[in-house]
Amino acid sequence: MASSSEVSSSSWRPKLVLASASPRRLALLQQAGMEPDALLPADIDETPLKSEGAKELAKRLARTKAEIARKTARNRDDLRESYILSADTVVVAGNRILPKAEVVDEAAACLRMLSGRQHRVYTSVCLVTPKDAIRERFVETRVRFKRLSRDEFDRYLASGEWRGKAGGYAIQGLAGTFVIKLVGSYTNVVGLPLYETVAMLDGEGFPVRFTWLNAA
Repeated sequence: MASSSEVSSSSWRPKLVLASASPRRLALLQQAGMEPDALLPADIDETPLKSEGAKELAKRLARTKAEIARKTARNRDDLRESYILSADTVVVAGNRILPKAEVVDEAAACLRMLSGRQHRVYTSVCLVTPKDAIRERFVETRVRFKRLSRDEFDRYLASGEWRGKAGGYAIQGLAGTFVIKLVGSYTNVVGLPLYETVAMLDGEGFPVRFTWLNAA
């Protein structure tokens, strides 16, 4: 029989903080068997800087979110030695960065830009280790939409699914019916590229498969 200290040691894992309020990113982490110990979203201005490209924007915002969450976590006894994970997703049509649609006019403009053409989805993932080392991964996915009919256009806007979504759509929802072709990571388009995220956590010593034994 294992001693109590051995049981305690085998059941321990470091803390994980998700620096995001996105229910989609949380759901993706849970899909991979990881439950964050805390959510520490950062309320920041996501407006691109002058002459800032989409890749640079995603990287800057992901790192800023991680650094803000790190400051909060390091001041809490229960999270002082935690891993901090953040991400930011940007949708680009041509050379134009599309907004996170909050009003119907923004969503309509995004759909007009995306209809019948290919666009790119960029996500930058930033990880701060318990020793404050910073690791970053950048992922690109190309997505092609069908040409939307007037009925599809109007009904999607009426659904409200676009609200708060980068590019004005959610591929895991109704808008998945618009996708003709996807090259790259599907979970990247949802908001968190799981392969790259898990590989980065695993490489930095976080026990990503800690809960898998009891997953069934």
